[in-house]
Amino acid sequence: MSRRAKWSIAGGITLVVVVGGVVIAATRAPKRVEVRIEPVIRRDLVASVTASGQIQPHTKVDMSADISGRIITLAVKEGQTVKKGDLLVQIDPATYQAAVERSQAGLSAAKAQAIQAQANEQQADRTYDRSAQIKKTNAQLISDEQLEQLRTAMDVARATTQASQFLVEQAAAALRDDESNLSKTTIRAPISGKITRLVVQQGETAIQGTLNKDAATLLTISDMSVLETKVKVDETDVAHIQVGDSAIVQFDAFPDTTFRGRVTKIANSSMKTPGAAANATSTDQAVDYEVTIQLLNPPADSRPDFSATAKVITDTRAHVLSIPIIALTVRENEKVTNGDSAVTLGRAAPVKTVGKRDVEGVFVVGANDRVTFRPVKVGIAGDKYFEVESGLRENDRIVGGTYQAIRDLKDSALVRQAKTDSNSTAKAKA
Repeated sequence: MSRRAKWSIAGGITLVVVVGGVVIAATRAPKRVEVRIEPVIRRDLVASVTASGQIQPHTKVDMSADISGRIITLAVKEGQTVKKGDLLVQIDPATYQAAVERSQAGLSAAKAQAIQAQANEQQADRTYDRSAQIKKTNAQLISDEQLEQLRTAMDVARATTQASQFLVEQAAAALRDDESNLSKTTIRAPISGKITRLVVQQGETAIQGTLNKDAATLLTISDMSVLETKVKVDETDVAHIQVGDSAIVQFDAFPDTTFRGRVTKIANSSMKTPGAAANATSTDQAVDYEVTIQLLNPPADSRPDFSATAKVITDTRAHVLSIPIIALTVRENEKVTNGDSAVTLGRAAPVKTVGKRDVEGVFVVGANDRVTFRPVKVGIAGDKYFEVESGLRENDRIVGGTYQAIRDLKDSALVRQAKTDSNSTAKAKA
């Protein structure tokens, strides 16, 4: 066999050995978990509570009639702007005008009776005075009985005069009542604003709204210069909101525009949902509180009942350490002792361990690409990141995703940076 052939055979054997060694090493090498590795850096965070509601004017008046009658004049249209004192509705005043005239006649009659009663009283006084004088001069001319009768007549006349005065006051009160009803046939605007609701037409009959306000409502005037939204906030979030907190409000009608707002009122009692009384003993009943947010720059063309979403800013942090929300996970890492020793984190307790407690933390990537679970204390939560109060340092490398990988990750596992699609990355940056 030639020298070349020998060298070829030796080279082939060496190649087979090398390839075999590589294959064996690859099969024996521990499997690495693909994760997204991120550094712990500083960010500006904003904590917020998001809730939805409807836009309503701060001041609005539902106009209803205080009397019944046919509408003979409807001076406004829906959407029209009115000023305080402008004519809105005129109800047929004929019946009420007749009542006023009748009361005026009754008052005149009562006054005439009062004058007559006063004259009778004066006559009775003079008759008694003359008889009493005669009695003093000559007691035989007028008996005591006659004098007593005259005194009684004088008292009766005086009482009749007082009664006639009361009748005059009664007639005057009836006149004022009828005049008030007559004035109520003319309905004027109590505030300046816009007619946002008009439910009657000229010729219809207006009814009193004492017992059924909704059916008696003629129209609604809204002051659209001051708008607010009342949103429902869950009981777990309402404790973080305070009066005066700023808010960002977005209307469904203006999806590309946001408006500034401020919390002006927080309800002290929860909102009652339909059927809540029947299910009062249920523990899964949602508890919401009404929070009122006043808009600081309301749009000019807004309308009542627009759907709105409010984002209430509850807290802010500037340039703080932060981690992705998805990176925070829970593990059984804190050992609970029997009470003879302090609780230790990640270390064996010097006394008997009776259980473990779940703690929040993240997986920190070491220099050898092995991860270690480290408990951390977090502060406020922004849209995507938690504030880190303790447990991590700046530029520590942590596992920031994916959710599935973090959920299944264990201590000392080997990880590697997941490959990202350059096209999708470019789209995300764009």
